[in-house]
Amino acid sequence: MAKPTGTLNKMMADALLKPLRFGMALLCCAAVLTSCSGDGDNKATEEGSAQQGETVAEEIEDDGKGIGPVSTVEVGDQIDEALAAEGKTIFEGKCSACHQLTDQKIVGPGLLGVTEKRKPEWIMNMVINPEEMTKKDPTAKKLLAEHLTQMTNQDISEKDARAILEFLRQNDLENLNK
Repeated sequence: MAKPTGTLNKMMADALLKPLRFGMALLCCAAVLTSCSGDGDNKATEEGSAQQGETVAEEIEDDGKGIGPVSTVEVGDQIDEALAAEGKTIFEGKCSACHQLTDQKIVGPGLLGVTEKRKPEWIMNMVINPEEMTKKDPTAKKLLAEHLTQMTNQDISEKDARAILEFLRQNDLENLNK
C-alpha cells in the first residue's frame, strides 16, 4: 500500500484538529465570560453586603405580614365564592405544579392549613414577592431551607394574589372542618 502524501496527511490533521480548535475556542470564551461575571472578584464586597443585609433584616420587626406591597388585607367571615373560583383557576395554572392543596409536599410545601398558620398579608406577599421574602422574611427563609427550592416568581398581581388567598381560605374551611 502506498504511503499517503504530505498533502493528504495535512488534510487529515486539519480535519481532526478543527473540532478540537473549536472546542478550545468555546472553552476560552466560557472562561472569559465566567471571569467577567464578577462572582469571584467581589466576594469580600458580597460578604459585607450580606452581613449588612442580615443586619437590616434583623432590624425589621417580624409582624407576620411578610415583605412586599401588601400591608393590610380585609377578609370577611364568609368566602367570596366568585373570588375563590377565580383564585382556583389562577392556582391551577400557576401554582399546582409545585403545591398540593393537601399537606403533601411536592416541590414546595403542601398548602392545607396555610391560612391558619400565616396571616393573609404574608400569603399574598409570598405569592407576589417570593425572592425578597426568602431573603428577608424569617419564616420564608426557614421554608426555603426546609424545601431547598426557591419559589418561582409567577408575576402575579395583587388582585390575583387576593383571589388565590380566597381560594386557599375556601380550601382550608372545606378540608380542616371535616
